Amino acid sequence: MLTLSGLSKAFGGRVLFSDVTLQINREDRIGLVGPNGAGKTTLFSMILGNEGSDAGKVIIERGITLGYLPQESAPIGDETIIELATAITPEYTKLRRIVMAWDAEHPTEVAAHPEEIHDNVHDRFNELGGYRLDAKAKQILVGLGFKEKDFERPARELSGGWVMRGHLARLLVQEPDLLMLDEPTNHLDLETLLWFQEYLIHYPGAIVVISHDREFLNKLVGSIVEIRQSKLVRYRGTYDEFLVQREAKEIQHLAAYNNQQKEIEHLMDFVNRFRAKASKAAQAQSKLKQVERMEKLEPPTSADKQVSFSFPQPQRSGQRAIRLKDIHQAYGENVVYRGMDFEAERGQRIVLVGPNGAGKSTLIKILAGVVVPQSGTVELGHNVTPGYFSQYRGDMLDAGRTVLEEAMDTEQRTTEQNIRTLLGCFLFSGDSVFKKVSVLSGGEKSRLALVKLLLNPPNLLLMDEPTTHLDMSSIDALVYALKQFEGTLIFISHDVYFIRALANNVLHVNAGKLTPYAGDYQYYLDKSKATSAREALTAGAKEEVKAQNKARPGESRKDQKRREAMERQARSSGSRDQHQVVRQLEKQIQELEKSQTQLTAELEKSETYEQPGRANQVNRELVTVQNDLADRTRQWEEASTKLESVDA
Repeated sequence: MLTLSGLSKAFGGRVLFSDVTLQINREDRIGLVGPNGAGKTTLFSMILGNEGSDAGKVIIERGITLGYLPQESAPIGDETIIELATAITPEYTKLRRIVMAWDAEHPTEVAAHPEEIHDNVHDRFNELGGYRLDAKAKQILVGLGFKEKDFERPARELSGGWVMRGHLARLLVQEPDLLMLDEPTNHLDLETLLWFQEYLIHYPGAIVVISHDREFLNKLVGSIVEIRQSKLVRYRGTYDEFLVQREAKEIQHLAAYNNQQKEIEHLMDFVNRFRAKASKAAQAQSKLKQVERMEKLEPPTSADKQVSFSFPQPQRSGQRAIRLKDIHQAYGENVVYRGMDFEAERGQRIVLVGPNGAGKSTLIKILAGVVVPQSGTVELGHNVTPGYFSQYRGDMLDAGRTVLEEAMDTEQRTTEQNIRTLLGCFLFSGDSVFKKVSVLSGGEKSRLALVKLLLNPPNLLLMDEPTTHLDMSSIDALVYALKQFEGTLIFISHDVYFIRALANNVLHVNAGKLTPYAGDYQYYLDKSKATSAREALTAGAKEEVKAQNKARPGESRKDQKRREAMERQARSSGSRDQHQVVRQLEKQIQELEKSQTQLTAELEKSETYEQPGRANQVNRELVTVQNDLADRTRQWEEASTKLESVDA
């Protein structure tokens, strides 16, 4: 469906791509990787036609649609969130506004006789997807963390991260044949990332994704394309499998390079010894030409530089790092915590997990002193110095300094070489260390703030999504630093690789309740008995329901039994209804699977292609059935999960 043929591109004398080729087929799942500056985003721009090539061409099959999500920002106007999510074409957006305005003025007619509304506007609106696309958009928006009350909010009222989620929803609604995503997980929390990951697994088109999230790539892609030494090298398998294959290839390349160098050395030794002798001159000249004609192998280079840096350690604190007692915090009528207690000890590395809106960020801000609770106490332990890293920490930098000057402004004694080594780990190398802070991007400021934090770390480190804007080598550098860190770490992250690498304790936050797990992330998944990582975010809800069934203050044993009987009856009624929903979905799935089998079998028959247009028709029907099957399967999973909670 898309081919890159002999593509070359250079900027200011630096070659990004040299005679590269790549074939992208339907339903491919490709992870595009390489260090920052290798040309990943430029390659996307060339495919989209926004950037020209010096040589070669991009060949796109006729009729193929492309969808692109940029890394940082995307245009926004006066549209609402739901309008942004359904903006598949300018025509659809215009028609939707007309239709929705008409519906609002005639709600009774729409509810009573929706099938009788057949003016030209409604007909064309329905041809483009109509109300079905609206329903699909709302489902996707909810999956990406939006609340129903957000749908009609102007998009410009929301932060940049939420606007990017809106654009991501638009692409998923549009369903282009090729989905091109540049760091799509940067703006997602753990819950929405896991939903997004599951959604993409069932996506009907091809996907090419630039991502520094290893776990995400492992779950999604079937091949990795690495940009290395101006070439595109394709590896089959997940990201972890790619690392193994690349290492084996590097070993082979090193052996081949060494053998070639030995051969060249041997030939040149003969040339240098005998080129001046008349009897051997012809032979020497022949061997020299042999060396000149030889296709020289590039010297081997390591793709990932190992971090070598001695991180300063903070002063030792008392055994108890921090304690929260009887914390109450609410925002208007939204009560986040009521009577909450929490304690962390020296040396713990605690990750906060839980569903959207559970109170994770509020908890970490209370711990950091950024939010003062409405009641309760926050007690720091002996010699404890807290430090808070958020995405807004860059605002605390001195805009008039250079990157190097700002990094060297530290109380800890360390050399300029050590500081420049650490800056290099976080993508500040060469002359970039002399850039003024004032001209840095938001991501660069965030990385510089992280460097400063590591150079002078507090002994209670509180971090909210620290891996955003970091590439894989920088994430490795951060993991390396934090593994050496001898203080207490409490953090929130959507990067499962980062969580698995660091957390030795998990704190589940849900509906104002804290449930500690005294083990790593896998221990938490096992103990919460979650069937998936996404389900684990809401694990513990059944236990909370059981706790609510205990006798309430002032309630007699008789009243308690009566109340529990009424609750069981209500759950039983809900269970019957939910069982019926599950059975209906199972029946629909069986019918769709049967249709899928029949259509697939027809496509395999030679006579299908003898009938003009029949193969195309069958293929369209098959795509529709597959989409419906994916939708019904997702609905069945949600209904089954709900049934389990009702039956519990």
